[in-house]
Amino acid sequence: MSTTHDLVITNARVVTPDGVHDGGVAVTAGRVSALFPAGAAPAAERTIDAQGRYLLPGLVDSHVHFRTPGLTHKEDWAHGSRAAVAGGVTTVIDMPNTEPPLIQPELAAEKSALVEGHSLVDYRFHLGVTVDSVEDLRRLEPRQATSVKVFMTGHHTAPHVIRDPAVLERVFAVAAEHGIRLVLHAEDDGVFALLDESQDPPAGYDAYESAHPRSGGIVAVSRVIELVRRYGTAAHILHVSSSEESDLLKAAGRIGLNITYEVTPHHLSFSAPDTQRLGARIRLRPAIRCVRDQGRLWEALMDGGVATVGSDHAPHTKEEKILAVADAPPGLPGVQELLIAVHTGMRRRYPELAQDDVMVRIARLCAERPAELFGLDGRKGRIAPGLDADFVLFDPDATWIMASGHAESKAGWSAYEGWTFTGRVDATVRRGELVYDGRGDEPRFGTPTGIWLDARPCVPGTAPAGKEAARVPAPPGHPAPAPA
Repeated sequence: MSTTHDLVITNARVVTPDGVHDGGVAVTAGRVSALFPAGAAPAAERTIDAQGRYLLPGLVDSHVHFRTPGLTHKEDWAHGSRAAVAGGVTTVIDMPNTEPPLIQPELAAEKSALVEGHSLVDYRFHLGVTVDSVEDLRRLEPRQATSVKVFMTGHHTAPHVIRDPAVLERVFAVAAEHGIRLVLHAEDDGVFALLDESQDPPAGYDAYESAHPRSGGIVAVSRVIELVRRYGTAAHILHVSSSEESDLLKAAGRIGLNITYEVTPHHLSFSAPDTQRLGARIRLRPAIRCVRDQGRLWEALMDGGVATVGSDHAPHTKEEKILAVADAPPGLPGVQELLIAVHTGMRRRYPELAQDDVMVRIARLCAERPAELFGLDGRKGRIAPGLDADFVLFDPDATWIMASGHAESKAGWSAYEGWTFTGRVDATVRRGELVYDGRGDEPRFGTPTGIWLDARPCVPGTAPAGKEAARVPAPPGHPAPAPA
């Protein structure tokens, strides 16, 4: 008796961890039911002819700011998820620095209720932590979050900073005990405070990078490495910007420390001279660094030092961005540009690299590894039987120019306007549903039926069975609760 699948994608270059294979994929009840070779044509209710294009796993963007709740004048889930699927992203993990911030574990369900019915992508959340909420991490459940964002410095939309070394140490200790992966904005606030006391704020963008220098990141990364060495905490450093940070983190990984790191498309795409030219469009924290740093980040991405590429999608309105240098907030839209920016950069920097190898590398960095690190690899990140049917139909040879009219973010602009990209997302499928179709004159979107995903714990905790591990003493003014 033959099986009729819900969806079959034929005539594709299917990208798997084992390489690229000619053939197709069958989908039943939202999951991959079979991979089949070229020439086969399983029966299906719906068929998509890939016409020889690549079929990538849906991207997992583990670093987005969709601004819900409280900051939805900048972005919201309806627009943010449209931008995501237009860029081939089918799963996002959202950051906690909203208004109010996602600090208490119980607030995760409330946030999901706000998102439900508005999201084209499946989603998870990173929990936040403040100096007063460290002990709350002990009751965090994997359903709520498996990861916690730590800001070691702040900015316009990130006021909750862990400055006290003793509090930071407690965060690392509790996270290690309870199997929580820390994701860190690793720049040292003390370094920047010292510089701010001794110099005037930058009056123009020609001085922006030097006012927020690499030393802040180097100091913070060194501190994180020492805390990971001491407690065994799993740590993932976000948006690494300098060659020195990258080299330190690569060395830490080589000696077996449980530490990984992310780079962003904008740190791969832009350099300090671009900040002078584009100004607030690429005002970021961490700042865009020099050409040498950009090159070193690409080298780390290609030699395996980098674990993930995340968009750090952090939109602001045009009105906010054109404020004076001291007042314009850092951040830019990026989830839609993630795949095309990395693909374009890789093709141009490494023209000798076979296209199949480019696709396998991107799938690893932008889908497989983030799914593994954040407990989603049981259903996301790869094209394999039993996993969610999340796909990106990608034309690697299409050449086109980015314009503001292409931007799906609520912000309505892109830092890449005027760029000539190589590669285009033709269609995006999430759990067997066509949620983006860019093959016609106008893009078409599916229904916002994205779900709040469950996840396995990221890492094992170290607390002995039946009792908690010894606690790091609380610093003065932040007493730990009395034992139960």
